[in-house]
Formats: sequence, structure tokens, C-alpha cells
Amino acid sequence: MCSSAVPWLALVLLDLACATSAHAGEATKPDSGKEDALPVDAATLDRWAAPFRNWHYYPDFVLPPSPSDGLKFSSIDCPLVWRLGDEWQMWYTGFDGRGYQTALAVSSDLLHWQPKGLVMGFGKAGAYDHGGVTFGGLLFESYDIKAPRTPKKWNNRYWVLYGCYPRQGGYEIRPGAEGAAWSEDGRTWQRASEDTPILSVQGAADWERDCIYQPWLVEHAGRFWDFYNAARGGAEQMGVATSTDLRNWTRHPGNPIVRNRPGGFDAQFCSDGKVFRDGDHWVMFYFGVGRGGAHIMVAFSRDLLHWTSHPEPLYRAGGNPSGLDKTYAHKISLVYDEKTDMFYMYYCAVGPRGRGVGLLTSKPIQAVGAPGKEERK
Repeated sequence: MCSSAVPWLALVLLDLACATSAHAGEATKPDSGKEDALPVDAATLDRWAAPFRNWHYYPDFVLPPSPSDGLKFSSIDCPLVWRLGDEWQMWYTGFDGRGYQTALAVSSDLLHWQPKGLVMGFGKAGAYDHGGVTFGGLLFESYDIKAPRTPKKWNNRYWVLYGCYPRQGGYEIRPGAEGAAWSEDGRTWQRASEDTPILSVQGAADWERDCIYQPWLVEHAGRFWDFYNAARGGAEQMGVATSTDLRNWTRHPGNPIVRNRPGGFDAQFCSDGKVFRDGDHWVMFYFGVGRGGAHIMVAFSRDLLHWTSHPEPLYRAGGNPSGLDKTYAHKISLVYDEKTDMFYMYYCAVGPRGRGVGLLTSKPIQAVGAPGKEERK
């Protein structure tokens, strides 16, 4: 909880005002009623956020900055954990000085991960994804917060959306875009198009004119939803686009749906949102940049279009006393293990030891019989 009620209430009031202003005069509000469009009040924000606080940290990386995958990565990023058969899968993004590539690690216990190598590398020269790809949004059977992260086939194929960049030679060289890929077995993936992105700065609004970043895919109410972050200058915010075929997407006219809040923990970035259904509402885990770091934030919605962010992080950078995440704690992947009745939140942890994948859990790890020292934060 916040140490002072005054700034807490000020941020909530600011968020409510922004939400009201952002959607005043919208021509259309698909899948939304008047009550669903109202901002979420402060008491409800607290109640909905409470189950996702008081995390326990794992003391070390579960996947280090330079995994033993033979790919010569100097840092890794963007974990995405899911299940194929009886084995846990983790896609992660590696950087080798040229750009991003997506690799795979597997696990039987969600703690010990074995790298398996490259999943998708650089696109062809001149293509929108020649600078590399980072898998971001896998089509799941269910988006319930406690549902197994099991992939779903659509038109007899598994589908994933990915973020990408056009040029090699550096870190996230703009302008970014998004592509789609498919697989028949969940292991070997093919680009849906080598030449045409599904989302790019072409046709972008002012808030997203400089770069399109990471996607998150949801299926709901007969449509596919792509929640993505985008940039104008040094500011990033969240938008959404919808589709019926995973290839042709229409941006929501009320974008951005999660906005920067001056003076908040997300004053500069609202990025990399991950959306799930929690009872009668939707929850988005995203990362905010503000107040000296990158932090794990949360927002809530009743209709997927109108979102209210909690002003306080779920987890702040620097929470691990080892310094593992001293600089940044961001880009999460959340899974629930019914055997232990426990959430595992993987995240990109950045500190003096580099950029790797860290882990937060909703229960002490030793309490469920797994090895490893941990503490609450």
C-alpha cells in the first residue's frame, strides 16, 4: 500500500479523469455497455489487485543472460511460458548485438529450465522483421487467470503474434512492427507472411507514430484482440486492435487504452500488457517506467476497451536484495500451477549481473516442496 493517501488519491483521480476524457465522443464502443465503460473506483482497484501482491522472490535467474543454447546471446528478455503436452515451454528473446531472436527452454517443474535452441531468427534481407523477432502473443484455449496456458488451434494451426524490427546492428532499431506465425505441432513455426506485417507505423495515429512494439493475443466475443505497446518519441502507451482472421487488423479509435500518468510509476512507459480474465473482469499486467525504474503494474477493465490502472506497482524494481532486478523488473509471463495452487510470475530482471529471466511466486517455494531459498517482497 502507499505510504500516503494524498498522492494515491491524486493519481486515482487523474486516472479517472484521463479515462473519461479519452473516451468522450467515441464514435463506437464495440463490446461495451455504459456501465462497463466507467472507470474502476479506488476501493475496487484495491480489492481486485490484492491477490496479486506480496510476491516471494526466487534468489537467482531461472534463465541467465547468456544461456547455454549455443546462440551467443549477451542478454535475454520477454519470457513467455506455456504448456505443450506434459512439458512446460518458455520462449525467450535473445540479443547478440545484431538484433532479437526467439529461443526455447523447457522444464518439468517451472524452476529448472533447459535451453533447446532457436525457434525463429532473423527475417530475410529487406523484410520488416530482418532485425529479428520476439514471440509475444500465443493463442490460448482459455484466458482465465488460472487456466492452463495451453495453445489453441485455429484453422488447424497454432498461432502466435510477434514483435519485430527491420534492421540489424543494434537494440530495437525503429520503426518496429508486428508479424504472425503458425505451427502444426507447436514446435516448428512458419511466418504467415515474409513481406507484410500485421501491424506497423503505416496508418498509425500520432501516439504510435514512431514504433510498434510487443503484441499480446486474446480471443473473445468472436474476435481476436491484439494488445500492443507503441511509441511517440520516448513515451510508450498501450493500444488494441481487433481482427477476425489474425492477418487484417483494425485499430481501436479510442487508443491508447492505458496511458502515461504524469508523476506516476508509468509516467514514461505503459508497455508489454498481458491480459487475462479474472472472474467478472479483465486484468492486465504491464510494466511502467517512472520514478526511477521499470516496475510491474496492473490495470483492470470490464470490457477490454476501458482500463483503469492501479497507481501502485505490484512489484517494484529492486525488490530482490541480491540486486538481480535493481534497475528493471518488467515484461512478465504469468502461469498458474494447480498442483501447488501457486502463481509463477516470470519477468525480465535487469541489474548489475545483466538482463535475464527472474521469478516471483505467490507462495514460498520451500513450502510446496521445491528447492531454493526465497523471501517475501
